[in-house]
Parts: sequence; structure tokens; C-alpha cells
Amino acid sequence: MSTEPATGQMTNRVVQRGLWFEEFAEGTLYEHRPGRTVTEADNVLFTTLTMNTQALHLDAAWSATQPGFGGQRLVNSMFTLSTIVGLSVSQLTQGTLVANLGFSDIAFPAPLFAGDTIYAETECTGKRESRSRPGEGVVSLLHIGRNQDGVVVARAARATLVRRRPVD
Repeated sequence: MSTEPATGQMTNRVVQRGLWFEEFAEGTLYEHRPGRTVTEADNVLFTTLTMNTQALHLDAAWSATQPGFGGQRLVNSMFTLSTIVGLSVSQLTQGTLVANLGFSDIAFPAPLFAGDTIYAETECTGKRESRSRPGEGVVSLLHIGRNQDGVVVARAARATLVRRRPVD
């Protein structure tokens, strides 16, 4: 309980945070909402900020002549990966993450285009207490991104170092 400065009355406060190590449950699928509709500007900005000059992301006229994707430019796959991880932050790791330890098994089984909406979900695939860092644990996650039709557009395994719940 705290006192609200404007009214002088007592109020309850809840600060949004991610999950402590103890709160992650192996085999649980966490759905992250809302989704994120990707714009052409998102794709062009991310692609140019990261110095990725791939014409499949930037050149509409050239892309229109290419087979395979209906003449559309593809959304940069690193933007897709960043977005599915980003969509998980407020629910899973905000304020509780110590570090990303690594990504593996990254795949983009279907394309993402400007105008598509991406939804993310994360499965906790394992966890263990850290052997070298007391008060922390390693959590293994599988991030999955789906478009508005439920088609998987990205998948990545991720190892994270997460704080344990503080002891009072």
C-alpha cells in the first residue's frame, strides 16, 4: 500500500514485470497480445538502419520481377525475429532478464509481408538454476511468430539468464 500524492488516499499499485525464474513453467505456452501489424515503413527503416541492402527488402520494382513471392518485397527476417522476441518482453522478461545467452534453431518457414500482422507465442522448454551465478537461473524458450492466418513465419530457440525471486 502507498499513499496517492494527489488525493492522500491509500492505493494498491501493481508494477508490470516479467516472470521470476520460479514462475516459468516448463511446457507452458505463453501467448503475447496484442499482435503487431507490420508496415512498409517498418521494413524499410529497419533494413536501412541495419545496412542490409538486399533488394528483396528495398526495391519494389525489382521485387515485382522476381518469382516466388508474388512480386512483393519481403519483410526483413531479422525484423521478424526481433519483433517476436520483443512481443514477449512485457509478459516474460521485463525487469527480470539478466542476459540473452544465445539463439539457435532459427527458421523462417514462410514469408512475412508489409500489411501482415504478426502474433507471438513462447514455450518454456526448460529451466535450471545457474551453477555459477547464485540468484539466477537459465530459462530455455522457443519463440514462434505467426501471421494473421496462423501460418508460422518465424521460430527461434533462445537461452536466457533470469533473476530468481528476491528473498525478503
